Amino acid sequence: MGDRYEERASRLDGAKVWTLTVPQGSVHPVLPDGCMDLLWIDGRLLVAGPDTRAEAPSGSGGGSYAGIRFAPGTAPALLGVPAHELRDRRVALADLWPAALVGELTERVAGAADPAAALEDIAVHRAADTGPPDAAMRSVAAQLDSGRTVAQTAQSVGLGARQLHRRSLYAFGYGPKTLARVLRLQRALALVRAGTPYAEAALLAGCADQAHLAREMRDLAGTTLTGYFGDRGPSAPDPPGTR
Repeated sequence: MGDRYEERASRLDGAKVWTLTVPQGSVHPVLPDGCMDLLWIDGRLLVAGPDTRAEAPSGSGGGSYAGIRFAPGTAPALLGVPAHELRDRRVALADLWPAALVGELTERVAGAADPAAALEDIAVHRAADTGPPDAAMRSVAAQLDSGRTVAQTAQSVGLGARQLHRRSLYAFGYGPKTLARVLRLQRALALVRAGTPYAEAALLAGCADQAHLAREMRDLAGTTLTGYFGDRGPSAPDPPGTR
């Protein structure tokens, strides 16, 4: 029996609520996706920052995990911390929020029949008490994900190169060029997962050719397309990993 991954749209705009059950001995890398997650792992509340490289599997002991994955650029306002401070890191929520509050929230999730729904409640209630995410950066993420260039996107939102880079660091954890690469790779993976041949997926995702996609896969994921999909096959679900 393989990994069992399920996700649904959240009440929080753009977010996804997910659960993952991993049998003992099953491991897989976590690839960059431009997002940040609030996680429930082994009775702890953790935050997964934005990745610039594949995250090594956390182990092969198996288990059940839950999380809420925030849309690119939305987590900093909710968490109260710039995304670049969490880049390529997994940190305890208690390192970001008051320990007493996190203790109460931990008890709440631990006692919930549906930990994923409890995580969603935390995020929704927190969002109601914080300022909205940077609307310009939401637009930047959407435009880059549609395949627009960084220059076109900057002009569209009325930002110069330096200002766009600075605000991108806060919102996404890295500059717009890196975000564009990450989102393009995810588009290619989604196409391959749906059965599109590698060469066609590369072009549709915005790569120059299949060799370009292969280089991006190696640089950002540390593997090849064939190596990544492996025995699961391209059509298998792609869980976010246990972070």
